[in-house]
Amino acid sequence: MRKGNTAVLTAVLILNFALSADCLAQRGRGGGGWGAGSAYNRQYDVTTVEAIRGEISSVDRFMPRQGVSEGIHLVLATGSESISIHLGPAWFIENQDEMVVVGDAVVITGSRIVYQGDPAIIAASVEKGEQVLQLRDELGYPVWSGWRRR
Repeated sequence: MRKGNTAVLTAVLILNFALSADCLAQRGRGGGGWGAGSAYNRQYDVTTVEAIRGEISSVDRFMPRQGVSEGIHLVLATGSESISIHLGPAWFIENQDEMVVVGDAVVITGSRIVYQGDPAIIAASVEKGEQVLQLRDELGYPVWSGWRRR
């Protein structure tokens, strides 16, 4: 094999490995279907981002769609509505220092969506007093996508 062909073959193998690793991170044990490119995460829309204030009335697990691992969501009572707030995958949320509980007053920033026919917000951040639980960057990219690589 000529030197040029070897370089091309090496590049193809590296790219193939990187793409395979990314797919595994999104669908495998670590990602559980919560990867940045997953169908669920593509619902996040930066044009619908808003901040709302309220009190947490419940914190539960949910299944965002078939084939995706459990997530954590809360119900936020704002005075004018009670709305489901989707935080992220349970395996990520449960390993954070900043935890939210029923009765906490919080400010949620995230993308308003319609989920199973009802309004919901996919959270980018949760502020509780001086604590901030950052879940997504300003473009909606989930922080857990690179979490295990740190």
